[in-house]
Amino acid sequence: MKNIVTLTMNPAIDVNTSVDNFVAERKLRCGNPSREPGGGGINVSRAIRKLGGESVSLYTCGGLTGRMFQELLDNENLNHKPIPIKDATRENIIVYEESSTLQYRLCMPGPKLNDNELKSSLDQVFALDPRPDYIVASGSLPPGVAKNFYAQVARVAKQLGSKIIVDTQGEPFQLALEEGLFLVKPNLRELSQLGERLIENEKQIEDMAEKIVQSNKSEVVVVSLGAAGALMVTKKESRYIRSPAVPIRSKVGAGDSMVAGIVLALSRGMTIQDAVYFGVAAGTAAVMTPGTELCRREDTERLFKEMKLNH
Repeated sequence: MKNIVTLTMNPAIDVNTSVDNFVAERKLRCGNPSREPGGGGINVSRAIRKLGGESVSLYTCGGLTGRMFQELLDNENLNHKPIPIKDATRENIIVYEESSTLQYRLCMPGPKLNDNELKSSLDQVFALDPRPDYIVASGSLPPGVAKNFYAQVARVAKQLGSKIIVDTQGEPFQLALEEGLFLVKPNLRELSQLGERLIENEKQIEDMAEKIVQSNKSEVVVVSLGAAGALMVTKKESRYIRSPAVPIRSKVGAGDSMVAGIVLALSRGMTIQDAVYFGVAAGTAAVMTPGTELCRREDTERLFKEMKLNH
């Protein structure tokens, strides 16, 4: 199986708890909290692990919360390499309101990284041994980090001979595309931002995705369509991959699970088409789990078989 490395520049400890009702100006009694390691690339690696695969997680880490973060990764038996930074790793707070069954996600901005820490991050990607076949750069960038940072990572990946997958949004995503990538997974909102117009129908989705591929900004575009599945576009074909109808418990982690499923399947030698089927199955499996839990292997493999039989 080929090597996968994930890069997370703004990881977080996700603190999960619950309340009966959100009420302003009142002390709220919360349920017992649980803590999980989070952030785009970290969640991709965690999902890969849940699906029976292996990867290496490269991530920034600092302060007391950073030490706790490393312990959480150890508890999940993840292969990980911290990039030391001065400031503390951030925490996010996720609160489930029992009366409404709504989930509230309070996301902190993250630590500020200095120039030496950013250089160290790129140096550690370049020094990876063995050289990865796939690099997944995923999640937000911390405050003050240059918007072209993921484009710089893509440049390093090319020097290593690695295929680069970027999953982020806004200007960092747009600038990374200018460098040329292997695969991207925008949702409709992110695709609309790229085209600077509201996307209202499937024809517009296809046109925008095909424009990215034809201009050599990404070899593969997988547009996440939520409950409708995904659109896969390469230079050879455009294909809608519909997800099965399942009970939805939480949408958190579906995108990261989809990316994990795609890259893991590719590392196992699947075709890009089958890999996207497996990714959609993993993303669909994630919405079946409560809270911030990611996809489960048994659900993913069952859904993948059903999708392949029915396509």
